[in-house]
Amino acid sequence: MSAAKPATPALRTQNLTKRFGAFTAVDGVSLDIAPGSRQALIGPNGAGKTTLINLLTGILRPSEGKITLGDDDITHLSADKRVHRGLVRTFQINTLFPRLTPLQAASLAIAEREALGKVWWRTLHSCSWVADEAHALLEQFNLGQYAYTDTAELPYGKQRLLEIVLALAAKPSILLLDEPAAGIPEGESGELFEVIAQLPREMTVLFIEHDMDLVFRFAERISVLVAGAVLVEGTPAEIAADPQVRAAYLGNSRV
Repeated sequence: MSAAKPATPALRTQNLTKRFGAFTAVDGVSLDIAPGSRQALIGPNGAGKTTLINLLTGILRPSEGKITLGDDDITHLSADKRVHRGLVRTFQINTLFPRLTPLQAASLAIAEREALGKVWWRTLHSCSWVADEAHALLEQFNLGQYAYTDTAELPYGKQRLLEIVLALAAKPSILLLDEPAAGIPEGESGELFEVIAQLPREMTVLFIEHDMDLVFRFAERISVLVAGAVLVEGTPAEIAADPQVRAAYLGNSRV
C-alpha cells in the first residue's frame, strides 16, 4: 500500500521576506501550519513576529516570497479579501469601538460577514438571527453578562476576550492571535487561553505569546523566530530541550 498523502497545509509561507530599506525584518521564513493545529510563534522582542503576522494578513506586502492559504496563492490579496477567505487576526493592542456594547460590536461583525450592509433597505433590527448569534458567541466566551455594557467599561481581560469574539464572528478557518494575553493580569490570562483551547478543531490557530508557561501549556508546535528568521521548529518538548533556543531566548528558565 502507498503511504497516505500528507494533508495540504492550512497556511504556508515560502521564503517570505520583508525589507524596510536596508533592514530585513522578516528573512526568508518558510512555515507549514497544519490544518487544525495550535502553533505558537515565539522569539525575543524585535524578532519580526508581528511583522510576519502583518504579512500573513495582508497589512504589509512582502519584498519576496509566497503565502498560500490551502491550495490558493494569497500573496497579493488585500487584507479584507483574506478575511473573506477565512484568515482572521486579533491585534497586540485592542482595536475595539469603546462606545459600542459587546452585543452591538458582535452583531456588526456578523452583519459584515453576511454582507448585510449591501442590502440597504433592511435594518439590523429586522435580522433577529444576527442578535441571537451574537448573544450565543458572547455566552460561549463568558461575556453574556456584559452584553449591554459599553466596551470601554469592561475589564481589560474581557476586552481581550471580546476581540477574539469579533474575530470568531467572521467564522475563520485560520485564527491569528498577536499576544492575546498582553496586559492581562496573570490570573486572567489562563482563563483566556482555556477559551482558546476550546475552539473547534477544524479551526487552525497560530499565536504569538511571550508568556512561556502559556505557550508550553497550549501549543502543540512551536516556531522560534530570531532576527527575522526561523531558528528552529518542533514540539514543545523539542523546543524546551534545544540548546540553540535556550541560548537565544529561553536562557536557563524552566518550561
